[in-house]
Amino acid sequence: MPNIDVLDMSGSKVGTIDLSDAIFGIEPNAAVMHHMVVNYLANQRQGTQSALTRAEVSGGGKKPWRQKGTGHARQGSTRAPQWTHGGIVFAPKPRDYSYTVNKKVKRLAMKSAFSAKAQDNDIIVIDAITTDEFKTKVIADMLKAVGAEKKALIVLPEVDRKVINSARNIPGVKTSQVNTLNVYDLLNADKLIIVKAAVEKIEEVYA
Repeated sequence: MPNIDVLDMSGSKVGTIDLSDAIFGIEPNAAVMHHMVVNYLANQRQGTQSALTRAEVSGGGKKPWRQKGTGHARQGSTRAPQWTHGGIVFAPKPRDYSYTVNKKVKRLAMKSAFSAKAQDNDIIVIDAITTDEFKTKVIADMLKAVGAEKKALIVLPEVDRKVINSARNIPGVKTSQVNTLNVYDLLNADKLIIVKAAVEKIEEVYA
């Protein structure tokens, strides 16, 4: 069972916590994590790209020259794909790229991501993150104190607008709640900063 220190916002140790082996101590499954990252990126695609086929480009109704006797190759329309300003072959059209993944696969991928972070010692548990005002400096100072000045994901037990708004202007820092976590954000962050109350929720949800 992984045992790590619990820090306060100043970076001082205030206790320890035992992390569940079922979530933070399994052998990470790289293939499943890759599958979930591809799924996440596919679901983010807008799918709004569009181009015109030869049937949709205006013009081209008249045959450019007679079929035989000119010395040119035969042509039926100036809007065929080989012509400048012609239509696009197999033109992309708006479509939905999203697809669903089996629930068991999702759970295994999340556990694998948590375990990978635990094995790399990239998890930092904070007893509480609080701020009385919307102040970026408060969160920036906390990140510096706990050694997470690069890309960091802050996991909160519930929505806290002051913390979320204070952190959103810091480059590379993202906030999330337990119910909105995804594998892509977990793996993309250099450090995973979890509020102690959120650890309990994670273990409750994924146990």
